[in-house]
Amino acid sequence: MAQSSSPLSKQTSPQAPIYSEEKEIQWQVNTGGNTIHAKRLPGRFRRFKWLTAAGWLIFFIAPYLRWDGQQAILFDIPGRQFHLFALTVHPQDVWTLSFGLLFLAMLLMLTTVIAGRAFCGYACFQTVWTDVFTWIEDRLEGPPRKRYQLDAAPWGLRKLRIKLGKHLVWLSIAALTGLSFAAWFTDAYQLWHDFFTLQAHKAAWTTLALITLGTYVFAGFMREQLCLWLCPYSRIQGVMYDPNTLLPTYDEPRGEPRAKLGKHQANTSGGCVDCDQCLAVCPTGVDIREGQQVGCITCGLCIDACDSVMDKLQRPRGLIRYASQNQLAGTGRRSFMRRPQVLLSALLLLTSASAIAYGLGSISQVEFSLVAQRQPLYVLLSDGSIQNRYQLRIFNKSSRTQHYQLRIEGDSGVQLVQNDRRWSVDSGKLLATDIAVHLPRDAHERHSRRLSFALYNLDQPDHAIERVQTLFSTPAH
Repeated sequence: MAQSSSPLSKQTSPQAPIYSEEKEIQWQVNTGGNTIHAKRLPGRFRRFKWLTAAGWLIFFIAPYLRWDGQQAILFDIPGRQFHLFALTVHPQDVWTLSFGLLFLAMLLMLTTVIAGRAFCGYACFQTVWTDVFTWIEDRLEGPPRKRYQLDAAPWGLRKLRIKLGKHLVWLSIAALTGLSFAAWFTDAYQLWHDFFTLQAHKAAWTTLALITLGTYVFAGFMREQLCLWLCPYSRIQGVMYDPNTLLPTYDEPRGEPRAKLGKHQANTSGGCVDCDQCLAVCPTGVDIREGQQVGCITCGLCIDACDSVMDKLQRPRGLIRYASQNQLAGTGRRSFMRRPQVLLSALLLLTSASAIAYGLGSISQVEFSLVAQRQPLYVLLSDGSIQNRYQLRIFNKSSRTQHYQLRIEGDSGVQLVQNDRRWSVDSGKLLATDIAVHLPRDAHERHSRRLSFALYNLDQPDHAIERVQTLFSTPAH
């Protein structure tokens, strides 16, 4: 994994890591020319990273969930529909999804203001996939020292076997990622069949190829370089910090001056034993002791490493810990009520969440409208009755063909022509037709009257699913 330089980074020559009797690894700053093999140590933040990474299993599992005989979650782009279990979202309801994007943006902003780049460190797909790829590398090639030695060794059957096995596993995960991504946009089970029988649509093949290649290159080779040079969110999040943002921080007054174990230490020596374990575990090669840097993704692995050393030395933990600039300066933390960024982010987060809840709760499975024709307003028939005509529009937003019937409620004087007429509307289709309503001669009134129309689903004929009111026009006497 390559380590990136920054204005705040310690400036040294871009050389490969060097082994010596005094240090296992001397880390050097580079801009992608060398590979960083981070050490993997157990700890609470490492466990938390695995826990948050497990949330991405839904990416692989969700397309195979079924609901009422169809895929539970499906982005049907050709059909312009989004299926979410029993709910179907059409383009006219897409504003709900827009608030969903606002919710995610505000959640990212709130998280950043409170705890820095916690999203990058724990939940970002690039971080998670890179962590899985490096875990596989660690299992197949060994710990960092052996990986550096293997990289430097000449090519032979052993090296070829190990490297080929690693890349085959990487490609398998990348291909599964690409196929899982495509499965969100079409029936997952049919997609597998189409791929194995070579009958998949060219769009599916293109998606599989692009996602597979992107995952293999980004997670296997570019790694943290993608975060540093290509991802705009790393820079955006960096400017959201304030003096009260909690970040992995080195307690310099406690740690300095550093002194190595095994050497004579004066009473004035600090708590840092200069073991470089915080460097060794950093996935981006950041030395947290040099202060905050653009490469820090606030994953807390340096805290695990430092705590493990302090435990062995029977010294108190916390030399590296999550702390704010104000805490280190001894001024404490301002409450959330006095931090405008937190208040604004939380307010927008609650607003977008409320809008999403309202939108999803108010989405109906049918859109029903009835518009009176104005040319003419009414027709006086030969039997003395009055006729009004309306344009009926029924849009079936459900995932199945539905059967509807229209009824007039609350007015026994008017009559719906062809009252027993039933309409079948396919899923995602619009029915547009004209209907006629008659008012008998003996029920004439001087003024127009309001009519209430109710639409019934014949699968549940006892409950109206939609109602509209409109005007029935009559001639003035």
